[in-house]
Amino acid sequence: MEPITHFLTGACLGRAGLNRRTALATLTLTLAAEAPDLDVLSRIKGPAFAFAHHRGFTHSFLGVPIDAAVVVSFVYLIWRLRGRKLKNPNLPPCWRLLFLYACLAGLTHILLDFTNNYGVRPFWPFSEKWYSWDIVFIFEPIMFSLLLLGLIAPSLFWLIDREIGVRSRGPRGRLAATLALVGVVSMWGLRDFEHRRAVNALTSRSYQDAEPLRASAYPALADPFLWYGVVETPAFFVLTPVNSLGAEGDPMGHLDIRYKPEETPVTIAAKKSYLGRAYLDWAKYPITETETVPPPATGYIVNFQDLRFAQLPSLFGQRGEPRRALGAGVQLDKNLHVVADVYGSGKKQIAVPEPD
Repeated sequence: MEPITHFLTGACLGRAGLNRRTALATLTLTLAAEAPDLDVLSRIKGPAFAFAHHRGFTHSFLGVPIDAAVVVSFVYLIWRLRGRKLKNPNLPPCWRLLFLYACLAGLTHILLDFTNNYGVRPFWPFSEKWYSWDIVFIFEPIMFSLLLLGLIAPSLFWLIDREIGVRSRGPRGRLAATLALVGVVSMWGLRDFEHRRAVNALTSRSYQDAEPLRASAYPALADPFLWYGVVETPAFFVLTPVNSLGAEGDPMGHLDIRYKPEETPVTIAAKKSYLGRAYLDWAKYPITETETVPPPATGYIVNFQDLRFAQLPSLFGQRGEPRRALGAGVQLDKNLHVVADVYGSGKKQIAVPEPD
């Protein structure tokens, strides 16, 4: 999920009642809910290294206590720098409890990232296997709205109460935050039901007389009933939208067929590169496209694309440019030695050295 939703989730956990056990609970939970994304620091070593380590150790069950320790240490430092000042002096911070809260918030981060189709590796380093629920887009407007309302609604009602002279009866926000979290879980249940309907619609038919080997459905940005279907057959992949509300796949009869490319020495060399190994470890429906480097240079570029993301609408891309969301490429010389890793497409394409 995008960072704001993680922050809102942690804040709602605090408001739902955990902040009544110890001071600094809401701050700790809010920061810890986003802490696993500290792996963004791996970009210092380049995009290929960052890609290989994204959602790795910091997003694992083994990494959660480490993330929690970093957050609690940071909160402790802020508390000391502020002169140990607290909003409620009668509620001192319990650091052991705050560490447990930070671990809980870290687990919510893994859970939220698990719900979208990029996936997580929770058992790293014991297992590199990726897991994904595929029910929520990386930004889910309904979920975002529920969490945001769970935090701001009590303040709005407080302003109304103050205007009409109603006395405050203690800390506000517990009920609204709890309802927001319950609403998120309920939304997941609905999305899971619709997701299963979409997958069943994809697997219940044949494609150009070929039976599907496997099929997946991935969520759209705004429409909770629209899914991007990917079907694999022995010779090709099929991309098609699915309306889970009517359990109907590709109602217009137009299928986007992507034939599996022939394996060549060029593609084999690219797949053995650092970026190639990392990409294929993560991708669920990988496909390659080989192009020749234009003269005066010589060599090849093997572009990798995961078809999970091939149907996403391009919000900022220009017309006529190839669409390779979350794609990457490997440039090889004529002797099939890796020259560079390639990112972007069209005029925005860049080449960077592979990690050592």
